[in-house]
Amino acid sequence: MNIAIKADLDAARAAAYAEPLAALDPAQPALFQSDTMWPTFERLRREDPVHYTAEHEFGPYWSITKYNDIMAVDTNHQVFSSDYMRGGITIAGGSNQNMEPLPMFIAMDPPRHDVQRKAVSPAVAPPALALMAVQIRERAATILDGLPIGEEFDWVDLVSKELTAMTLATLFDAPQEDRRKITYWSDVVTAVPMPGGLVETFEQKMQIFGEYNAYFANLWNQKVNAAPGHDLISMLAHHPQTRNMEAREYFGNVVLLTVGGNDTTRNTISGSVLALNQNPDQYAKLRANPDLIPSMVSETIRWQTPLAHMRRTAVEDIEFQGKKIREGDKVVMWYVSGNRDDEVIDRPNDYIIDRERPRTHISFGFGIHRCVGNRLAELQLTIIWEEIMKRFPEIIVTREPKRTYSTFVRGYESMMTMIPKRH
Repeated sequence: MNIAIKADLDAARAAAYAEPLAALDPAQPALFQSDTMWPTFERLRREDPVHYTAEHEFGPYWSITKYNDIMAVDTNHQVFSSDYMRGGITIAGGSNQNMEPLPMFIAMDPPRHDVQRKAVSPAVAPPALALMAVQIRERAATILDGLPIGEEFDWVDLVSKELTAMTLATLFDAPQEDRRKITYWSDVVTAVPMPGGLVETFEQKMQIFGEYNAYFANLWNQKVNAAPGHDLISMLAHHPQTRNMEAREYFGNVVLLTVGGNDTTRNTISGSVLALNQNPDQYAKLRANPDLIPSMVSETIRWQTPLAHMRRTAVEDIEFQGKKIREGDKVVMWYVSGNRDDEVIDRPNDYIIDRERPRTHISFGFGIHRCVGNRLAELQLTIIWEEIMKRFPEIIVTREPKRTYSTFVRGYESMMTMIPKRH
């Protein structure tokens, strides 16, 4: 581990254990941006795995930090609701009085959730993935063959964003020349307005949302008046139970599908390069045996945990692990913490690409809201690494990456890398 990184982590550990337990607040984007939230979650898992934070900018909330407790909440949608009118799926949801919450199927309870999810699921079903795999491989090859050799470049921009942008445009059947608009809008959705940030003010964010909405409204109008296709927009436009949905509900689902298709895959592609650089013994293991790629992909999805949390709202009073959670309380499942729970995962802080059960992770969630596109994410990651291993013995991370300022998306704004010249 880099000496500076270790010093930051040691300081964060000292701070986390010096704080009174009741005052611990893991939902601090600065901790995630510096990758120093780990000691806070470590202490909560050990001392207070169902933890109440009384004061936060988005109001009081419960933190669920252990793997099995997260699974228990995630699979009990009867008590722990995702409904957007109750605040939805993020810790910030329902806190911003300036913006009416957007309906989307991940932020709905059955039966409404089930109908809308079913409408789009054929786009990422095995037959569709088999067809997409050929196209993803061709694109991955083109991207990798165009990279500069022996020069520093931003892996996030040239590889991770590019491959996921191409796939997203295909899923929506949008023109490929618009692909970067779609990923930009996805980034704006989760961006915290701040000086020097991707968006500086809430008003700017709303203006961009207007452009985003208008673009996809136009796409809907094209699809609803054409023969049914195999893309996500056409499926929503022609499915008998979604074709008459309100414009706001349609846009909410576009936002969900954009962020879901962009952030998770893109940040895990970047995370895989970083993880292998930080663990050169595992990189050597992969070079010696490329058949480990599927296992490495699952381990990276656990290690990265591209969405750090999901939120629910209690619809009734419930006693949970000895704590009294009240109706209306905000309950945050910290996937990023559950994936480091040593009661379920052996040596959870270590990156081990040949784990016995690499798919034992909580990154995709559980229950009815389990990520609908999880197989597509795994497919893209597997293909890009199969193509990387054919070409490059090593990708070197040349500087500490710039991470996202967010407690929701665990991502990378940039990651400078270099592919050494072959001698």
